[in-house]
Amino acid sequence: MIPTSGIAAYDAASPLAPWRFDRRDVGAQDVHIQVLFCGICHSDLHTVRGEWGPCAYPQVPGHEVVGRVVSVGAGVTRWKAGDLVGVGCMVDSCQSCQPCGDGLEQYCDTGMTGTYGSREKETGRPTQGGYSSDIVVNEKFILRVPEHLDPAAVAPLLCAGITTWSPLRQWKVGKGSRVGVVGIGGLGHMAVKLAAALGAHVVVLTTSPSKADDARRLGAHEVVVSKDAQAKKGLRNSLDLIIDTVGTPHDIDSEMQLLRLDGTLVLLGGSPEPHPAPGAFTFIMKRRRLAGSLIGGIAETQEMLDFCGLHGITADIELIAADAVNDAYERMLKSDVKYRFVIDLGTLSAE
Repeated sequence: MIPTSGIAAYDAASPLAPWRFDRRDVGAQDVHIQVLFCGICHSDLHTVRGEWGPCAYPQVPGHEVVGRVVSVGAGVTRWKAGDLVGVGCMVDSCQSCQPCGDGLEQYCDTGMTGTYGSREKETGRPTQGGYSSDIVVNEKFILRVPEHLDPAAVAPLLCAGITTWSPLRQWKVGKGSRVGVVGIGGLGHMAVKLAAALGAHVVVLTTSPSKADDARRLGAHEVVVSKDAQAKKGLRNSLDLIIDTVGTPHDIDSEMQLLRLDGTLVLLGGSPEPHPAPGAFTFIMKRRRLAGSLIGGIAETQEMLDFCGLHGITADIELIAADAVNDAYERMLKSDVKYRFVIDLGTLSAE
């Protein structure tokens, strides 16, 4: 077993606190990684507070992991000690169903194994995430990180990056595309960067007029305040794709009115309550579609990382020490971050 230091939730209400636990021994197909940085995703907070269902405590969150390979199993051929690698939202799947065969492991018919909050196939124990000193992962679920990028700012790409990249690729965004992005947070700021780098004309819709200048800095060509009915009316029937990153119930009917013929609104935000349903004629009159998307497969995630390496794209982050995690959670609830907290695991106490 591998002694590991981590930051865990012990129940749904208490602050996160240090926890010592053991990682499994390195199996034939496993890779042992020293964690350098881990992003803080809003999903981490929802999970440890029990807002998305029962949670096995103690629970170490974190699925935006960048680190260095320490050692590899006897059967590993893809990785070696010293490689800079990443681990995203999943660490295993059945690897035999049709979605897995198609490189869509996130849609595994028997359910992917989440980086935390799931069960290890090897041990049956709860999986523990990246707010930790070490992690052991099957070699097939590890990503190569471009060495020339800031590894701390790469960490959020393993969730926020791939979550927005996947729908952009699925709906074939490129030069000439008109893409709307709803919400400028951890996901939204990556959607703007990636869509702009793909050559799209990017329109940001935000409830915060104060975010207009920053949205343009990120790559937006237009910014529309969602409460400005006249400005939204001018966008009607003009967008090919809308990436909606907002995780609370809101009016998606008015967003769908902005789509042109055969346009698609993709929901990425995991709202715990349902959105008000759009009217039937919103779909019928322009053959519009309402869809959802879940992270991305391993091959697609590597494609995204390679694209970011080529274009010099990383997340906008605030790097924090391990003992600042609880403050970061409280600030995240207030949207007081631009645009992702990342933990420096080098500050994690081994006690």
